[in-house]
Amino acid sequence: MRMRYLVFLLLIGLPGALYAQRAAQPCSAPSLDGGYFVPEQESYSHESEISYTCDSGRKLVVEGWWATSTCQNGAWSHEPQCIDEKACLSLEIPNGKYNKRRTGWYRDRSTIRVTCEEGYELKNLHATAICLNGAWSSVPVCEISINSCGVPPKIPHAVIIGQRYQKVFPADSELQYECQVGYTVENAGSKKSIICIAGNWTEGPTCRSSTTSGFIDSIPTFIPVDQCGVAPVIQNGILVQEHRMHLKYQCNAFYTLEGPDTVTCYSDQTWSELPQCKEAFCVLDLSLYSVNGLQETGKQFVREGETKEFACNLRLYTSRFTCTDRRITYTNCCNSRDHHYGYCLKWN
Repeated sequence: MRMRYLVFLLLIGLPGALYAQRAAQPCSAPSLDGGYFVPEQESYSHESEISYTCDSGRKLVVEGWWATSTCQNGAWSHEPQCIDEKACLSLEIPNGKYNKRRTGWYRDRSTIRVTCEEGYELKNLHATAICLNGAWSSVPVCEISINSCGVPPKIPHAVIIGQRYQKVFPADSELQYECQVGYTVENAGSKKSIICIAGNWTEGPTCRSSTTSGFIDSIPTFIPVDQCGVAPVIQNGILVQEHRMHLKYQCNAFYTLEGPDTVTCYSDQTWSELPQCKEAFCVLDLSLYSVNGLQETGKQFVREGETKEFACNLRLYTSRFTCTDRRITYTNCCNSRDHHYGYCLKWN
């Protein structure tokens, strides 16, 4: 009886063992043109590993000058491959995308065209990158669109529903709030939405306690702005909209707004948080760069993130100046081709 039981167990386990044995197939030696691998043999068992590298003038399709690959059920975990050293590997564009080739690499002089994810836009409308001698030139940058909105406001006793958390929302996005149990939206149902308009969220709901006291927990009430007196003066900013319940400001040219762009009047006749207009430009004294061959002198203003081009003494040559974090970086005098392909030296 015991022997029959053991035979029965063996018969049950045998098909699984046979399947596992069939699934774990060996690998043939890879065909590696322009490189070599070790150990070198005709066949490799399941989970065997090889190391490989490329000959002079060639490079791997993965990062580094050598790599490993593992035999997995008759196929290599990634196919060892050597490509021309002037080719480029796939490029990662933060918040951007493009049609990637299955091979994972691009020939010299290949061009890719980048599009940005929702809420982002191409900086300076530059959309293409070029593979030049093994490296990508003029890589596009996806930056937050001026009309996009950041993280929506956190409202006491409310939560956003039907939307995962994210840091950037494209224009016209609409988000729904729902109040905590025991609270309701004043003069509405249990939900209320906010909309992203021109880079700002519309006013959110107020969740009122459902108790008979009618007390609005931690939420100040608002009154018409004319009851707060004279409108606040924002240095380097202007009042662009006067609404019964709020005032809207924007900054002058070469300044950027920090804080809310709308101001309201509280029931205690005080103003809500005021915006600030911070400098967003660089002062460029061209006379300091005359030794570099510039034709012009005098002072120029360059906006934050802006690039300006000035003529050099050498015909058809120019120098480009960029303002980043209120600091100037510039190139030496170059022709338009060298500017386009990123060959010009850059200086701080």
